[in-house]
Amino acid sequence: MTKKKLTLFVDADACPVLIKEEIMSFQKALLNAETIFVASYAHMSTTFREATWVMVDSEKEEADLYIHRHAKKGDIAITQDYGLASLLLPKGVFVVSPRGKQYTEENISTLLHTRYLASKSRRAGKHTKGPRKFTGDDRAHFRESLIKILSNYEGDYFYLSKL
Repeated sequence: MTKKKLTLFVDADACPVLIKEEIMSFQKALLNAETIFVASYAHMSTTFREATWVMVDSEKEEADLYIHRHAKKGDIAITQDYGLASLLLPKGVFVVSPRGKQYTEENISTLLHTRYLASKSRRAGKHTKGPRKFTGDDRAHFRESLIKILSNYEGDYFYLSKL
């Protein structure tokens, strides 16, 4: 029986370079797995040429739609988009943010509601803070979260000691 190939989909348009570097270090240790960075032509990069890149139109949500169409049960998606996460979770896709927060069926409704309230507040003219600065702790938390997700896979998709 052939095992399904694990795919890590990266919503690359808003993914910090430090996390892309972290993902590439995982790619070297992953067995029977593929990492696909999905980005719009507006965010085209020549960095990480050894990775698989899928370029999509610059229309809003194109990268999200590509990931949604191609991700399958058991795959992993890296995104900070709550909407995309909410579409992937029912498909059985593991979803984690670049800061290492794992989105789950239990927390996604609260996250979406919080996003809605912040958007409503901005439309009413209230100033809201943007995201806090990305830190080394965020990178470490992302790494820990991804190792935790990968360690739950049967059949050793990766060789932990390489990480």
